[in-house]
Amino acid sequence: MPRSIRFDAVLVQAVIAGALSFAHLHDLAAAAGQTGWKAWAYPVSVDLLLVAVWRRLRTARSKLAWFWFLVALVASLGANIATAGMLDLDHVPAWLRILVAGWPALAFLGGTLLTHSPTPAADQVPIPPAPAAPAPAPDIEPDPDPVAPVEPAPALPAAATPAVPPALVDHARKVAADHRTRTGSPIDTDTLRARLGIPEDLAGAIAAQLA
Repeated sequence: MPRSIRFDAVLVQAVIAGALSFAHLHDLAAAAGQTGWKAWAYPVSVDLLLVAVWRRLRTARSKLAWFWFLVALVASLGANIATAGMLDLDHVPAWLRILVAGWPALAFLGGTLLTHSPTPAADQVPIPPAPAAPAPAPDIEPDPDPVAPVEPAPALPAAATPAVPPALVDHARKVAADHRTRTGSPIDTDTLRARLGIPEDLAGAIAAQLA
């Protein structure tokens, strides 16, 4: 099903205004002595300058773009006013002829500056930087000389129980019996060692046999 054509009043108004302005610029150029195709080239030149200004204003709001916008606006608006009865087109003054004759060079200069001049850094739209790629993980090299695990030292054997002579054991029994008779309690290792005058390990071995 074909799409319906919607009536756009703004678009129609723009076409009418553009056609009238185009005709006024042609009439003024023709009255200023620019006949034939040259009279038709003047409105094209003004419109092209406006297009160059519009393209520049889309990327940067610079003073240069606004200046040439005012120049093109004055040229278009001035032609509309001049052809509305404010000026005798049969007797165009010399200064207007000079302006019309010099317009091509002025329009060429403006278009060149707008197209080829760099955009000031202050007028540029900042672009956020792209996210940086994550840094690769460093390769972990194996240790060329690994440290061997430390083995625990072997446990030392317990000290051997000293051999006790049987005669010493019999004597210790008598001392222990005497100690129980006097004190009523069994003899301890320290007392046995002091009574017999023997080393502590030997006294412990005898006490273990007396228990």
